[in-house]
Amino acid sequence: MRPYHQIPIVECGEPLVEIPLELFAVESPHPYKKLGAPYGKHSPYFLRQSVVDSLIEAQNYLQLLYPHWRIQIFDAYRPVAVQQFMIDYTFAEAVQRAGLTKTELSSAKSQAIWEEVHKIWAEPSLDQKTPPPHSTGAAVDVTLVDDTGKIVNMGSEIDELSERSHPHYFAHQTEPKALEYNANRQLLHNVMANTGFQRHLGEWWHFSLGDQMWAWLNNLANPNLSTTARFGRIL
Repeated sequence: MRPYHQIPIVECGEPLVEIPLELFAVESPHPYKKLGAPYGKHSPYFLRQSVVDSLIEAQNYLQLLYPHWRIQIFDAYRPVAVQQFMIDYTFAEAVQRAGLTKTELSSAKSQAIWEEVHKIWAEPSLDQKTPPPHSTGAAVDVTLVDDTGKIVNMGSEIDELSERSHPHYFAHQTEPKALEYNANRQLLHNVMANTGFQRHLGEWWHFSLGDQMWAWLNNLANPNLSTTARFGRIL
C-alpha cells in the first residue's frame, strides 16, 4: 500500500467526460496505445468533469502568462488493464536495457528492477479501496508546449525511470541548463496548482485533483485538514 491509500474514498459519482483536445496539445497516436495497451472501447483522453474544468482553467492561466503556450496532455484516464500492461512493458524494457533476459535474472536483480518500476507505476489494484490514481479519472500526465509548437524541455522524459523524474531534481544545481529545467518544472507546477491540482511527489509530470493522492497531499500541506477523496476507481 502507498501512504495515500489510507485516505477514505467517498465516491461522488461525477462522470468521466471527454477532454476537449482542440484546446490542448496532444501526442498522436497516444503513446501507450501505439505500444498495444488494451484500452478496448475506452479512451485515455477522458477525465472527471470537474478535473476537465480545472484543466481548462489551468490552460487559460498559462496563456495569461505566456500567450499561445499550451498544456500538452500525455495521458489521463487509464483502465486497470492498461496499468498492468504498462507495468509489464516497463519491467521488460528495463530488463532489456540492463542487457539481460528474464531467464538470466536473479531474484535480487528482479526485485531491484521491480522497485524501480514501482517508483513510477502504481500497483494495478482491483481493490476499490486502493485504486491506481489514473484509473479514477482524476489524474493527468502533462507537460508544456511553447508558442512555436515545441515541447518545453523539463530535463527528463515522462515515465523516465531515473532520479531526474523527481520534481526537484534540478532545484539545487547551478548549471544554466539545470536552472532552465527547474524553472520550466516550476512553471508547470504553478499553472496546475493555481487551479487546485496536486503534483506527485516523485513525478514532475503527474497531477491529480480529487483522488486519494490529491487528498493525502492536501492533508500533508495542511495538517489541520481531513480531506477525503471524492473519486474512486472506474473499471
